[in-house]
Amino acid sequence: MASLPLRCVFALAVVQVVSSSGVFELKVHSFNTAQRICRRHRDCHIFFRICLKHSEDVIHAEPPCTFGTGHTNVIRADQTSISSSAPIRIPFHFKWPGTFSLIIEAWNAEIPTEYTDNQNNLVSRLATRRRLAIGEDWSQDVHFGEQSELRYSYHAFCDEYYFGDSCAEYCRPRDDTLGHYTCDVEGNKQCLEGWKGNYCSDPICSADCSARHGYCEAPGDCKCRMGWQGPSCNECVRYPGCLHGTCVQPWQCDCKEGWGGLFCDQDLNYCTNHRPCANGATCTNTGQGSYTCICRPGYGGTNCELETNECDSNPCKNGGSCNDLENDYSCTCPQGFYGKNCEIIAMTCADGPCFNGGTCLEMLTGGYTCRCPPTYTGSNCEKKLDRCSNSPCLNGGECLDLGQSVLCRCHSGFTGANCQFNIDDCASAPCQNAGTCQDGVDDYTCSCTLGYAGKNCSLRSDACGRGASAQPCQNGGTCFTHFTGPVCQCPPGFMGPSCEFTLQPSFHPAPRLTNKPSSTALTASCVLALLALGLATGIVMLRRRRLSGRKQLNDTAVFNDLKTGINRFPSEREAFMAASGLFKISNSDPRLSMASLASLRPTDDRTGRGLGGERHSFSPGQDYLWRGDSGAGRR
Repeated sequence: MASLPLRCVFALAVVQVVSSSGVFELKVHSFNTAQRICRRHRDCHIFFRICLKHSEDVIHAEPPCTFGTGHTNVIRADQTSISSSAPIRIPFHFKWPGTFSLIIEAWNAEIPTEYTDNQNNLVSRLATRRRLAIGEDWSQDVHFGEQSELRYSYHAFCDEYYFGDSCAEYCRPRDDTLGHYTCDVEGNKQCLEGWKGNYCSDPICSADCSARHGYCEAPGDCKCRMGWQGPSCNECVRYPGCLHGTCVQPWQCDCKEGWGGLFCDQDLNYCTNHRPCANGATCTNTGQGSYTCICRPGYGGTNCELETNECDSNPCKNGGSCNDLENDYSCTCPQGFYGKNCEIIAMTCADGPCFNGGTCLEMLTGGYTCRCPPTYTGSNCEKKLDRCSNSPCLNGGECLDLGQSVLCRCHSGFTGANCQFNIDDCASAPCQNAGTCQDGVDDYTCSCTLGYAGKNCSLRSDACGRGASAQPCQNGGTCFTHFTGPVCQCPPGFMGPSCEFTLQPSFHPAPRLTNKPSSTALTASCVLALLALGLATGIVMLRRRRLSGRKQLNDTAVFNDLKTGINRFPSEREAFMAASGLFKISNSDPRLSMASLASLRPTDDRTGRGLGGERHSFSPGQDYLWRGDSGAGRR
């Protein structure tokens, strides 16, 4: 088993292979020696080590191994194990020089801890100088020592992405933003299709793309630079707003013939630019975009677009057919006629010119005429009459040709010889109960008066729809029948033709602490309030009429009497004292009914007599108004 130092050296060699430019490999095929390799023949192990260094005239076995060093694994010392051992790999990171010095050593591995530290373990060593070119082919070699024979082979090849005779050319294929290429056997970059440049990073534009005014970001594209347009970017962009102009360089507006102005939008030659005259007419400019067309014979119209039809005047006589020509016509004459207009008769009755049973009559002026049967016409009775061809039947009526006349079979609802009359379906007065009839096609419509319905207004109807599922009045409204239709009487809080709208109150009454009183309770409350007010007013009047010497006593009496009077009428006190009472009596103009206060004259609590020793009499049923310090006056 190999020691830890050899494992580290081997691991380092593997790492170096990954980043090397090339690899030198040596394979040991056989090793024979007359010396005794191991002290024990059983379990005898060896390994081979090579030292690769620059070419030397005199090879020194001592370090350094300038090109590198390597070794095999520890193997058994038999020929089978040696021949099957793996090649020794030495990666190199430089341009392969071609010549080198090679030292091959065989070491005894019987004691694992010593190996190369003990020179006694060295079994054999050879040193040689060789020349080797880069390639995959192995070079065979054999070395004969004094007591040993070593057969081996070796070669050197470039690592991945390195090329050339000395592995000095680095080329790594890629297809990304840094390049788009592959590598040939010499390490030269071969651009992928559609790319060019030293690093194959420049896309090849489309074949017709302008090299000066276009560019591309991907192969086959063609993007225009500012001021140029078109598929090949070879068309300049005209000045914005240029209508009838061209350009040689961007943003120009060179007007075409007949156009002027900054935007070439002013028509200077309407005839040239628009060519309005047709059919070879001559166009004449009359200024400001107007023109006149001088037409050739046979044409007319503003632009000479209309061809004159010389056959419109029916120039051909005697049943001749007219053929319109350019500024002329020709007549195709029937048999027996000739001339420009077929006006010359060449036949007589002896030639039998009349067809379809027509009767030939000789004319005194020469020629003949044909008297045709009822169903034929024409100068020679050659045309069959079709009396239905002019559609004599109206309103979709069916035409029947009876020979001498036609018969029209009318659709339902129409009458007359030509079905021209619409039968009045209202003639029989089908609408009842004063309904109005409106005639239609084979039908009528009745507009019924209020209270009637049906096809003929024969059914009674209810405008309010009583008994029906849909009522005209909503929200509990009452429906009444009017000559104009249903009328709704809405309940409080609703309005609208159908009571469909809710009224929104403009104010809200103040909340009450008690329930709404009746009219009797309201009247009683008012009377009691007036009585309480009269009592208070009387007490004040009596107090002010007292003698000045008894002022304090009178004040006390008035206070006590006021308290007593108010206590006799608790409901009035509540009406005055309650902050949220339903009623409130103003004290700005108090009115007293003295008839009800006769028993309420204030008295002295100690003597039981009336204060002041006086009695005031007031007329019963009279109202008195308090006037302040001046006394009471009757109102």
